Amino acid sequence: MHLYKYFAERLYLRIWLTVVGGVAVLILVVGWAWQAAAEKNATPMQPPARELLIRGADGAVLLHGEAVRQPGDPSELVLYLIEDDQGRTYEMELQRRSGRGESHRPPPPNLGPWWFWVKPPFGFFWMLGLIGVVVVVGVFPIIRRLMGRLEALRKGVKQFGDGDLSVRVDVRGNDEVSDLAQQFNAAAARIEALVQSHKSLLANSSHELRSPLTRIRMGVELMGEKPSPTFKQEIQRNIAELDQLVDEILLASRLGAREADMGSTELIDIIGLCAEECARVEADLEVADMHGDVIEVRGIAKLLRRAVRNLLENARRYSQGPITLFLDKQGAYAEIRVADRGPGVPPDQQERIFESFYRMPGASERHGGVGLGLALVRSIAERHEGSVHCEAREGGGAVFVLRLPLAPLARTAPAEALPPPNV
Repeated sequence: MHLYKYFAERLYLRIWLTVVGGVAVLILVVGWAWQAAAEKNATPMQPPARELLIRGADGAVLLHGEAVRQPGDPSELVLYLIEDDQGRTYEMELQRRSGRGESHRPPPPNLGPWWFWVKPPFGFFWMLGLIGVVVVVGVFPIIRRLMGRLEALRKGVKQFGDGDLSVRVDVRGNDEVSDLAQQFNAAAARIEALVQSHKSLLANSSHELRSPLTRIRMGVELMGEKPSPTFKQEIQRNIAELDQLVDEILLASRLGAREADMGSTELIDIIGLCAEECARVEADLEVADMHGDVIEVRGIAKLLRRAVRNLLENARRYSQGPITLFLDKQGAYAEIRVADRGPGVPPDQQERIFESFYRMPGASERHGGVGLGLALVRSIAERHEGSVHCEAREGGGAVFVLRLPLAPLARTAPAEALPPPNV
């Protein structure tokens, strides 16, 4: 079974075996034809010895022994060697009977008309050509079947290149061609999702940009020559919202392009980063007791700071009570849990809230937020080989869990390694 799987997964071996099998059949048939021709043209076998008895006129035995016919031209003489009972050897020559000076030879046996087609040398080449045609015709369907999937893959790639992003190729078998087809389908699905995401980003951003610009235009028209402080604050708020929206759209676009340079990676102290962001929004920070261990991850500092800030601002926007950030290690990951006392997220919405420009029903009229914050958090987490998800909080509210892989060289600071205090 393992040997069959090994050959089934390697197309080149199957093609090689097909060709080798065809050549082997050709050699066997040609060898048979050669042997048949050689047997028909071979020298006849030496006939067996015959008992010879020569008597005189009185009936007495003059010579008694075994006569063996010797090879030679039967058209001239027939030679026999005779050995008698005493071991003496005699030769006997017989003149073949002839008429009009020509020897009488027995007519060749009637081998039938088919013998002409296999008679050397021309029959051999004719048979070789016929066998070659048979082998080519027999091998062609097998190789054509193997190459048919490559042709289907070529057509699919051409259709995809022509702009049909929904095209997928049929995956059959378990060899290199099927693996290539699976990779093509995965790449095509990824490209189609990216194109659709960019189209959605463009359409939604155009809509979202229109709202603050309209409010700013109306505010400028209504404020007159001496704008009131209220109008100024409203315009400033709209400008800040517009600036934040543009910044989030640009960041989402750059995160969608994996090759975009977002900054250099470095070791980041997650405890210090979370403490700064919690102080910014007046959230509580609780760090698990790790006995002197530090929590470090390798990543882009501004992106990770943006992810934590988005989670805290999202909690502040909807929370009706205190916000708490719990920080701990879970295996090889640093786990950041942002908990709030807001209305919570229904189970069927806990995955959709991470989609770009998606807002829960009834949340579109709330102050701030355009539906990009949590989508950015997921993109940043995935860029750092982490994850983010939402859970229901016991007692009401929601918990957003951000998991990031710890740095391979995360340091531990045991108590005995600390310098002694100054006395």
